[in-house]
Amino acid sequence: MLLLAALVIAAADMTATSGLPEREPAAVGMSSTRLSTIDRVVQRGVDAGGFPGASVVVGRKGYSVWSRGFGSLDWTGRTRVTSRESIYDLASLTKVVATTTAIMVLYDAGKVDIDAPVSQYLPDFSGGLRDQVTVRHLLTHRAGLPAGRELWRIAKTPAEARAAVLASPIQCTPGNCYEYSDLGADLLGFVAEAASGQTLDAFLERSVFAKLGMTDTHFRPDAVSSIRTAPTEIAPPRGYPLRGEVHDENAYALGGVAGHAGLFSTAEDLSVFAQMLLDGGVYNGVRVVSDSAVALFTKRAAGHRALGWDTCDGGAGCGQYMSERAFGHTGFTGTSLWIDPDRQMFVILLTNRVHAARARRPSKVIADVRNDLADAAVLAVMDDPNGVMAMPVSFRADLAQDWNRPLRSRRASSAASRRRAAAATRASVKRASAKRASAKRSSAKRTTASSSAKSSSSKSSASKSSAGAIKKKAPVKKSVVKKATARKNTNKTR
Repeated sequence: MLLLAALVIAAADMTATSGLPEREPAAVGMSSTRLSTIDRVVQRGVDAGGFPGASVVVGRKGYSVWSRGFGSLDWTGRTRVTSRESIYDLASLTKVVATTTAIMVLYDAGKVDIDAPVSQYLPDFSGGLRDQVTVRHLLTHRAGLPAGRELWRIAKTPAEARAAVLASPIQCTPGNCYEYSDLGADLLGFVAEAASGQTLDAFLERSVFAKLGMTDTHFRPDAVSSIRTAPTEIAPPRGYPLRGEVHDENAYALGGVAGHAGLFSTAEDLSVFAQMLLDGGVYNGVRVVSDSAVALFTKRAAGHRALGWDTCDGGAGCGQYMSERAFGHTGFTGTSLWIDPDRQMFVILLTNRVHAARARRPSKVIADVRNDLADAAVLAVMDDPNGVMAMPVSFRADLAQDWNRPLRSRRASSAASRRRAAAATRASVKRASAKRASAKRSSAKRTTASSSAKSSSSKSSASKSSAGAIKKKAPVKKSVVKKATARKNTNKTR
């Protein structure tokens, strides 16, 4: 197996696209010292267990200036990553590299009107609010569609999965709400197929990838390519480890070719694609899309979204220094592509962070590494008209904040906290109950004591009353005696 892999890689060296020409960073106004920060932050992600390996290419002014491979395709360490040969599952980068580009080509050809209703191309997607959904709504994730559906649970064939996508509910008035939706990208793929009369993969191969010499960019890689493809999940619902087969279950349900996921590529192939966009839709004298289409689809159209593309909004994996016109996208498997036309540069990161990550929070690791990579690339620009920016004391990867805070332990801790709180509540209730019981006993004692006191008081009062009555009788007798005496004296006087 190892010998076969070596032969495949050797063959790839002879047949793969040569990619962008290379230049030293200084030749394009960049600092190699500052770019070396990339090596540190990406390697920290590998060392922390966020992903077994990574492929990176930074390009500027038409050249590749920082092309690196880090770690290995998997945790065995047997196959080292290179930016040229290593193939990765692009996940949602498919939405822009494949699906959006297909719509751009068809828009140029006059075969797709982005403001036309989707039902014009897909008659089965009609009725009710569906009739109000336009291609533009799908591109900006404002069609009112849900984020996704578990197609892999409800469909047994690609045809059934397609029917389920077409039957997806519209949850709000199209244009009035934003929901990042895989289903919208799938519908765009169907639109491209209907407008071109070809399957999405066949249309892209002929119209885009072959023109650019992107020989390692495909849906459903063949067995030979799979040998140098980074594996993804080891225990998916399909029941076997995945390598060279799309990671996304819904894309798999759709047959491996879907608008939202399914494309595989190398960092070097993507560098050619990125440069094509920077050059206004042309590369090496070959035009893929018009410059006007590139301008239209990559500028902000609704909120932070462009048409198909996302824009740099300070938290989407593009760091904090890219220009307002920067555009790009990320992928769930650990991939990202960001393009800054103002600085004539792009940054590509491919990883397989879904492959048995050893870090407890691989999503946090990849988020920090993505942002650090973009920041380091921009900070390495030395000919910016606004001046050279200061390097930070430390990058996110240096701090590794929350990278390995154990989720299970935190859950266990939370459970323990809940148990302690429940125990405290029970103890509190018990104490309150005991207090009430004690209060009742005290009250009973006071009542008894009070009754005894009243009884004693009554007896005492009765005794006093008797004594008082006896005492009162004597004066009456005296008074009678006095009166009698007085009468006697009176009689005597008279």
